[in-house]
Amino acid sequence: MTIRESGEMYLETIYVLSQKSSAVHGIDVGAEMGFSKPSVSRAISILKKDGFVVVDAQGSIKLTEAGEKKAKLIYERHTLLRRLFINLGVDEKTASDDACRIEHYISETTFDAIKKHFEKYGTK
Repeated sequence: MTIRESGEMYLETIYVLSQKSSAVHGIDVGAEMGFSKPSVSRAISILKKDGFVVVDAQGSIKLTEAGEKKAKLIYERHTLLRRLFINLGVDEKTASDDACRIEHYISETTFDAIKKHFEKYGTK
């Protein structure tokens, strides 16, 4: 089950919002991402069809096991890359923006090497 960059962004957003609140709704996702209700509805529908999310009777969006696994991976990539860039002297906004773009394309091999480096040498 492959997922596009936009789908990954939705999963990551749902994951982050679910860490702050027990109920995540489409309106929350749209507000966080700056997308319209129809765009969010379409994306959630695709994620639901692909087995990454479920939506209950109250409209609360929950990640499935597969969705949470994918969302955690993307979020881990984002946070680690962001830390790397900040440690290199990049300002926080640019570091976050660049991490957001790169997290979807970096190879597993390269990401694992960065992760091992952080584990070995630590960072701020």
